[in-house]
Amino acid sequence: MDSLNRQLPVSYEAEQSVLGSILIKPECFGDIMNYVSGEDFYVDAHKEIFYAMFRLFAASREIDYVTVTDSLVSGGKLDSDQAKEAIAKIVTAVPTAANAVDYAKIVRDRSLRRNLITICAEITESARSETDTAAAILEAAEAKIYGLSDKNIVRNFRSIKDVLIANYHHLQELKDHPDKLAGVPTGFGVIDKLLVGMGPGDMVLVGARPGVGKTSFTMNVATRAARSTGKAVCVFSLEMSAEQLVMRMVSTEARIDNYHLRAPAGLQVNDWKALAAASSSLSECNILIDDTPGMSVTAMKSKLRRVKNLGLVVIDYLQLMQGETKTDNRAQEVGEISRGIKLMAKEFGCPVLTCAQLNRAVEGRKDGVPMLSDLRDSGSIEQDADSVMFLHKKENETQKVQVIIAKNRHGATGTVELGWTPEFTAFHSIESTLDDGTGTPTDADAPPDGQ
Repeated sequence: MDSLNRQLPVSYEAEQSVLGSILIKPECFGDIMNYVSGEDFYVDAHKEIFYAMFRLFAASREIDYVTVTDSLVSGGKLDSDQAKEAIAKIVTAVPTAANAVDYAKIVRDRSLRRNLITICAEITESARSETDTAAAILEAAEAKIYGLSDKNIVRNFRSIKDVLIANYHHLQELKDHPDKLAGVPTGFGVIDKLLVGMGPGDMVLVGARPGVGKTSFTMNVATRAARSTGKAVCVFSLEMSAEQLVMRMVSTEARIDNYHLRAPAGLQVNDWKALAAASSSLSECNILIDDTPGMSVTAMKSKLRRVKNLGLVVIDYLQLMQGETKTDNRAQEVGEISRGIKLMAKEFGCPVLTCAQLNRAVEGRKDGVPMLSDLRDSGSIEQDADSVMFLHKKENETQKVQVIIAKNRHGATGTVELGWTPEFTAFHSIESTLDDGTGTPTDADAPPDGQ
């Protein structure tokens, strides 16, 4: 064993104790598997014994001294004498299986440490080789390290009794506070009545053709969500710069024509006062903007892990993201990105509001009304999304936009109309009724949304 191997973190006693515990109490194998796999064992003989036990466990056979020895020998990994000697050492190493899970945690901890050492060595080698950019090396390094973190997440079964109790308390809270939504509100009452808020772990899609206002809509939602929840709202703007995005937000907040903000010579005294008030109000919102182009899901996750009190993630827009692997099949790449966004929402326990382009098929239809099949590049987007909203402007209509909720796993679908003021890039509620998709108006009275 060379000097590097001698320095690698390992607990021989913990490895022996895990295997010994399984021999003493085979039924604890299921619990132990929540923490370790065969690759977590450093000693080759220990690794092979664990795999032999796993084969017996998977085949629903008894795990004891004789069966494990036979499995090792029949698998060709150890001869009879080697197998008996290795197992004899394990049997005498631990007197009880009471602390089996604690032993497994130690084995897993040492395995993670060894993997970290290996990854750090690989990162060092990549940085010295100068075969790639520093930014690419950094992103790859974060992906590897956080990949270890993801594998370290352990989730066990939850009793339906515990889940029912938690749900009951949650429902009671909503009953006592009817103005409190189950998820993050969009800030538009008629939409929230259908969505019942954007729930934790939800992937919420906003689809539209270029120029309809999907960026403005999502930023209106981001601002309202930041105010109403007091939580951090992270915006990944892959198309517009942070400065352009903030300029739109200020225009919306101050009710100043976006054109005048780009050419401020025409601003009046009252405009400057409104601008100052809007800037002050927006500065109190915990909105974080990242305008790095062509980001991947992995890169987003690495940045989100540093954010405390995360409430909402906004991505503008999905088709500008990069996949984790290079492929000539764009539909496959977009499908991978879509699935990654859904898993990211679930991991961080917050909704992810994602813009998406629609294909040109929508323009070929007489009414031009978007459908789920219009989502560009991949059908996976429709499958992964929990809710899908389309923005649609009727022909010759400049002051109203239809919001078509075409998919909603948690509630109803339907169409509502919002007012649209393009010079302020602002949406506002104007309707007290909505179409439930059958042509029948449905009551949609909502509390004021501030507009």
